[in-house]
Amino acid sequence: MTADKEKRRAISREAARRRRRVESEVFGDLSGLLPLQPSVRAHLDKPSVIRLTLSYIRMHALLKGKTGIKAEASHAVKCGQVVEGGEERREHDRGCDEEEEKETKDLEASEETSMYLRILEGFLMVVSTEGDMIYLSDNVSKYMGLTQTELMGHNIFEFSHPCDHEEIRHNLRLTAEEVWCGAKRDFVMRIKSALTHRGRSANLKSATWKVLHCQGQAKACVTPSSVSCLLLTCQSLPLSHTLLSTHTFTSQHSMDMRFTYCDQRVTFLLGYSPEDLLGHSIYDLCHTLDTNCLAKNHLNLCLKSQSVSGQYRMLVRGGGYVWVESHSAVIPSVRPSKSRPGAHQPLCILCVTYVLSGVEEPSLKLSLDQHVHGCVN
Repeated sequence: MTADKEKRRAISREAARRRRRVESEVFGDLSGLLPLQPSVRAHLDKPSVIRLTLSYIRMHALLKGKTGIKAEASHAVKCGQVVEGGEERREHDRGCDEEEEKETKDLEASEETSMYLRILEGFLMVVSTEGDMIYLSDNVSKYMGLTQTELMGHNIFEFSHPCDHEEIRHNLRLTAEEVWCGAKRDFVMRIKSALTHRGRSANLKSATWKVLHCQGQAKACVTPSSVSCLLLTCQSLPLSHTLLSTHTFTSQHSMDMRFTYCDQRVTFLLGYSPEDLLGHSIYDLCHTLDTNCLAKNHLNLCLKSQSVSGQYRMLVRGGGYVWVESHSAVIPSVRPSKSRPGAHQPLCILCVTYVLSGVEEPSLKLSLDQHVHGCVN
């Protein structure tokens, strides 16, 4: 009995080793099909291989409509030429030329994409309506400290701030109207970042929150094989104290957006002196139709500490308005102490406002504050 039992155990162990060997070969073959660098594929474990494979399958399904039509047309043309001409060698030579031309175009496209990402100063993200991050551009590590393979296939709710989940769900939701026409998305969210202040990657357990400005469009698909998703460009919002041009001015505000400081450039750009604005709200300078834009920016500031307003109209002294965009951040106070128990409160809001246009409708006065000899009320 003992010999038979040992024999059965040996057979069982050998069968288990064979299964593991076959399984490893299958995962190795599957990993080899992933469009990743060999050095990256070598360090993938089995769950990561499955996760990335599913992401690339879903991405292929998303692009299938466009690429499938092109592939069928190309195949039909090629077959038609072979049947009609009967010159297989010529077709073979032409096929080789097409292969070389395709490789050249792919290389040019790759270089062009890399250039776009550098200009963008952000990364690309494709998110399904369930929140799965189907695709991220490989430069995501520059901004988040997390690599493309670490994020793809995971759900965005695992990495985003819990207080932003409802806003993210709202932007992922597609209405019946949006099924037929794509809808734009523009929102701010906080996401985990493993980057330290010195630009090095740290452990995810010690990650901090980074504010991202996400803009893009919803792509709704009605066919079962396709994926409905959001196509987004994500830019981090570090507040820059450097003015990029003469058409930019900085200002400081209390938490209710009243001016406490404004630099001299505002006089050249809007006609108001800094003294005219002190103690008055930025809402006094905003076009009435754009107050919702400013209110949304104000709410994001209070909740997330950084925000981008989007384009809105700011009234010009003397008449008319200009289109502007404000990048804002809450400046925290020093650490609280026993002598200063209220020091944990924010100090102020710092805004960098970019003037995007010249004065429009200069003869139109939308507020009494625009009179040249008047003052802001």
